[in-house]
Amino acid sequence: MEQKINACNNLLELVGNTPLIKLNKIAANLEGNFYAKVEGFNPGHSSKDRIALYIIEEAERRGLLKKGSTIIETTSGNTGFSIAMISIIKGYDCILAVSSKSSKDKIDMLRSMGAKVYVCPAHVSADDPRSYYEVAKRLHEETEGSIYINQYFNDLNSEAHYKSTGPEIWQQTNGHITHLVACSGTGGTISGTAKYLKEQNPNIRVIGVDAFGSVLKKYHETGEFDTKEIYPYRIEGLGKNLIPTATNFEVIDEFIKVTDEESAHTAREISRTEGLFVGYTSGAVMQAVRQLEEMGEFNENSNVVVIFPDHGSRYMSKIYSDQWMADQGFFDSKNVEEPQKIEFLK
Repeated sequence: MEQKINACNNLLELVGNTPLIKLNKIAANLEGNFYAKVEGFNPGHSSKDRIALYIIEEAERRGLLKKGSTIIETTSGNTGFSIAMISIIKGYDCILAVSSKSSKDKIDMLRSMGAKVYVCPAHVSADDPRSYYEVAKRLHEETEGSIYINQYFNDLNSEAHYKSTGPEIWQQTNGHITHLVACSGTGGTISGTAKYLKEQNPNIRVIGVDAFGSVLKKYHETGEFDTKEIYPYRIEGLGKNLIPTATNFEVIDEFIKVTDEESAHTAREISRTEGLFVGYTSGAVMQAVRQLEEMGEFNENSNVVVIFPDHGSRYMSKIYSDQWMADQGFFDSKNVEEPQKIEFLK
């Protein structure tokens, strides 16, 4: 007879319900209280577990997937890892079109999880046949019985966060949240979370973080898609060279842009001060908080929740590599952090 054991049936039961952690040292000089929703605690180490599981299970409910079906997606790495992980457990094949901007660590992890990976050039227009958007579409058309997740233009992306991340934050703060600050890439995380929170309290300020080289901030402010805003940048999973329909601009009050360099250093600082080993976009969101502080956004009564989207292990060959940081010119007169030397005992 099987004994009663208190165990999860599989990893998928661990998706969501990530902790809210107070930021202490890195927020010591900021006015207000600051808390991080740490999405690296998901089993796939990022917030993308939420949307991947939600969209795939919705496709199952609609009868679009059966064992042996193929799931196809465009990704900067995290969504792909989540899909590959879920595909293993549920018995699906996985094909991913990945931006060449993705770290080598991410690409290697995707392949180790059994995904077939196509690496596509990052700095081409969205409608270029070589872009990861177009490559994924073509692979979907060529692969019989496949589904295309299409996270940038899939309303289920934001719906997943509306039903999970938003309610979690509201409950964890006992409704006392005053600000939500989150990066915007596909826009699903910030849009779904913000929609839920604003339904509870429309006075909550929602601030999106964008990259220099991305079109989102200007589009939010003017309604204009300005191609002159587009140029190469290094942060993965933040900003866009198109307008994702998964982004609900109406629930976002303001966008603020951050630089590649400051975001990288801030991510490293979070790791050193809070013991939270976080990814590049976590550095971006904390850098945005610092800029907002300088603009007078917060006061002593502010309860600010920032979303840290993923784990730092995805960036060992990038922001946590002293060599990569030096190659980018990120160790300079403004950021004088010295590469750490390793002592070898003889």
